Amino acid sequence: MPANIQDVADKAHVSVSTVSRSFTRPNLVSASTRNKVLAIAERLNFSISKSAAALKSGRTLRIALLISDQIRLWFGASVIQGLNQIFHTAGYDLSIFQISSSEERREFFTMLPTRRNADAVIVCSFDVNTNEIAQLKTTGVPIVGINCLHPQNCDFDATINIDDDQGARLMARHLIGLGHHNIAYVRTTRDVSLHFSVLQRYHSFIDECNNNGITPVEIVATTGLDRISAIVSTLLGDTNMPTAIACQEDGIAIPLMFQLARSGYSTPNDISIIGFDDSFYAHETGLTTIRQNPVDIATTAAKMTLALINGQEVENPYRIVPAQLIVRSSTAALLNE
Repeated sequence: MPANIQDVADKAHVSVSTVSRSFTRPNLVSASTRNKVLAIAERLNFSISKSAAALKSGRTLRIALLISDQIRLWFGASVIQGLNQIFHTAGYDLSIFQISSSEERREFFTMLPTRRNADAVIVCSFDVNTNEIAQLKTTGVPIVGINCLHPQNCDFDATINIDDDQGARLMARHLIGLGHHNIAYVRTTRDVSLHFSVLQRYHSFIDECNNNGITPVEIVATTGLDRISAIVSTLLGDTNMPTAIACQEDGIAIPLMFQLARSGYSTPNDISIIGFDDSFYAHETGLTTIRQNPVDIATTAAKMTLALINGQEVENPYRIVPAQLIVRSSTAALLNE
């Protein structure tokens, strides 16, 4: 006969409710007790029914993640990893809603209030408008933001943002400080209303350059497999080749370095290149970049979300994480212009 919850409780010398909480609300059980219960449950090949636990608690044990970034890319994958590290341990599943078009966005916000199918909603990299916030609030569950909305304009229960404004200004100041004035900024063509964070970078970088009497050349990267080649073609087609290029993200900066090298341009001797993220291969390729850690940001967001679900007060619910300039070999002082 398979083991039941009473068998686990007897072996662990705890109550049945403690066994249940160890699976469904681990924050209410000490780490030592929970570890003991889980070890005995594993030895007895026992697992609690999540549906039964949800029915008893009145919760779905599900968190809805609304994300505009592609989940296969570094940032989206890192956010999911960080959230899952916390939620999985707490007995929660993630329901991911990837929004890649205005139509999908409209459909999501139209359907969202019709049913309560999550215990919290996390919104990642969205510039959510007032009407959409109102629709989110009708769910009656905590709303937490990652890299979206300025705290002073926010009606969310909690947010955590990388300081994109600071990071973009660090990019500009670094290049200007190296003597560069002929600067290009490369950004994507994605519906920027779906991606608040990179839009903030763009505006702040341009503003910082303008404050220093510099007007950067703006290059828009199209979607598709040939977007880096298209950027190179745009650069080579201009008689006034920039001496420095700032990229919205490392995912543009790193392949751009290699494509320019194939065209005879050395980094940083001919062109300095700076990215944003400190993502995959940034260290190995020597890319100067702005560091952010989406795994850490997401774990913090998850912890705040669980606290809100449990009716606890969150200390400092609107957090901004400082950006950090990481200088490597892809940028250098301008020797001659």
